[in-house]
Amino acid sequence: MVIRHSISVPFFSTSSKIPREEMAANANGRVSMAANSGTGRHGLAKIHTDKKAEGICHDDSTPPVRAQTIDELHSLQKKKSAPTTPINGIQGPFSALSEEERHKQQLQSISASLASLTRETGPNVVKGDPAKQSETPRISHVSHHHVTPTISVSDSSLKFTHILYNLSPAELYEQAIKYEKGSFITSSGALATLSGAKTGRSPKDKRVVRDQTTEDDLWWGKGSPNIEMDEQTFLVNRERAVDYLNSLDKIFVNDQFLNWDPVNRIKVRIVSARAYHSLFMHNMCIRPTPEELENFGTPDFTIYNAGQFPCNRYTHYMTSSTSIDLNLARREMVILGTQYAGEMKKGLFSVMHYLMPKRQILSLHSGCNMGKDGDVALFFGLSGTGKTTLSTDHNRYLIGDDEHCWSDSGVSNIEGGCYAKCIDLSREKEPDIWNAIKFGTVLENVVFDEHTREVDYTDKSVTENTRASYPIEYIPNAKIPCVASHPKNVILLACDAFGVLPPVSKLSLPQTMYHFISGYTALVAGTEEGIKEPQATFSACFGAAFIMMHPTKYAAMLASKMQKHGATGWLVNTGWSGGRYGSGSRIKLAYTRKIIDAIHSGSLLKADYKKTEVFGLEIPMEVEGVPSEILEPMNTWSDKKAYKETLLKLGWAFQEEL
Repeated sequence: MVIRHSISVPFFSTSSKIPREEMAANANGRVSMAANSGTGRHGLAKIHTDKKAEGICHDDSTPPVRAQTIDELHSLQKKKSAPTTPINGIQGPFSALSEEERHKQQLQSISASLASLTRETGPNVVKGDPAKQSETPRISHVSHHHVTPTISVSDSSLKFTHILYNLSPAELYEQAIKYEKGSFITSSGALATLSGAKTGRSPKDKRVVRDQTTEDDLWWGKGSPNIEMDEQTFLVNRERAVDYLNSLDKIFVNDQFLNWDPVNRIKVRIVSARAYHSLFMHNMCIRPTPEELENFGTPDFTIYNAGQFPCNRYTHYMTSSTSIDLNLARREMVILGTQYAGEMKKGLFSVMHYLMPKRQILSLHSGCNMGKDGDVALFFGLSGTGKTTLSTDHNRYLIGDDEHCWSDSGVSNIEGGCYAKCIDLSREKEPDIWNAIKFGTVLENVVFDEHTREVDYTDKSVTENTRASYPIEYIPNAKIPCVASHPKNVILLACDAFGVLPPVSKLSLPQTMYHFISGYTALVAGTEEGIKEPQATFSACFGAAFIMMHPTKYAAMLASKMQKHGATGWLVNTGWSGGRYGSGSRIKLAYTRKIIDAIHSGSLLKADYKKTEVFGLEIPMEVEGVPSEILEPMNTWSDKKAYKETLLKLGWAFQEEL
């Protein structure tokens, strides 16, 4: 059985009276219902299409694309970036150069960075992605002049190494997703990546060359984070890293800055094999403007990140397949056997802990913020003390969350980004960090839904040390440029799980130095394997893993600057009250914020104080918004004898440490 449907579409009713003059087309019209056109079906006027003089029938579409092939069409999609600095306005080594000459010198500088020590020559380098090259380039490349090479021509000298130079986040996304397994775009737009077998730093594999440059300046021996190596071993590892990088078809090169203080900033070059590493450093270092990049010149320090390639375990000093090596005389850093990006960040921080004090500038592992009236505060604290939470205050401007310099002109952030922990992250607890995780952010080792790509920040399947790296301007109240005046308050944070330190105490200058060198906090059950009860832990200058000189050097500089600029020291306990961990309770964050507010406003300086036993700390009798009974720790303990025993125990722990 066949069913036929009849569909009637009304157009003009046969009874409609349409004036002929309205039906006629004008000289340029396409539709005509002229009087002499006759009638069509059902008595409707016939429709004619008129042709223009050239005989082409036009429609409403746009002109055709001016491309003959798909490749030509794709080339129209992207326009080339043009330098924004007039050539005549450039000062420095690249001044008065044509764009071609400046481009050539830039490539020569990169080739020199990749020069093999044995061959005394750099590779043939050319800018651009090899996947987009139709043939081996014959122009716009440079190769170094050979100066009596000690070995014969090698395969690497016959090939081109393509340089992906200061790529944008969008370009690095494309490289990571296309070529690096484990790279995905999450639902928020961030790039999720994997750091390989290493999901954290390897402090026991970090070494520093001990030579005439560092022999007297650096802290060596017991307690020092500086594990020594000799010059020859460094050169062996450097050669291994450079050979690996030169064997690749393409490498990533970032030219960037450290330190927002323009007078004391450091030019750094990062050479790496992964888009993940390039994007990470794009976020963490200060990003040069196009004008600054044109005249970048020779870097002050270079990182060779060959982390996908292991070191030779039979090489002297090597204890594993991982080695992170610093040579301060050569101003170079070599990474082998670890792809964890944090090694680059903290390696450069160690470098700044050496270079800045040589200029009488204090390098600090601290957070920093500034009030609307210009008052500046520094926050020191180990993991779990609340440094990031308390230094991020919506009523104050953020200068930085982790690394700073204190010079004669004030405080400056060393970095251009933030490196936040993500474990158990939530919008409610950390809204600024949550909102910063968007396009351009690197998410390390997180777990996400395979369909929706939504991240589960509670999942520790890969590691507990999940991280987010993003530019500092992703934080709404960040002050750009990240510089401020001299600090008014220096706040030392401790999470005292023994419950005997007061919530806040005012420190004298000697006490500030004592607690700064101590760098105390406490580990509680669950933070590390095997810990059953609170355990005191100390980290000199609140960053012992990164300092290069003896802690007293940094402490003396801090004391001098605090005294000169009238800064006040404070010890704030964000840990337990009313008993140790397991019997007492943690001090409420709301109370700690009230204490910090009172420090910022200056009202706490006007309070009445009394001294405690053992540590001799001055504690205020009253803080607005904080119950007075918790200001004196002993008042909160029901067992006074247990309090005194615990206080003495912590006092002995301090003495044994120092």
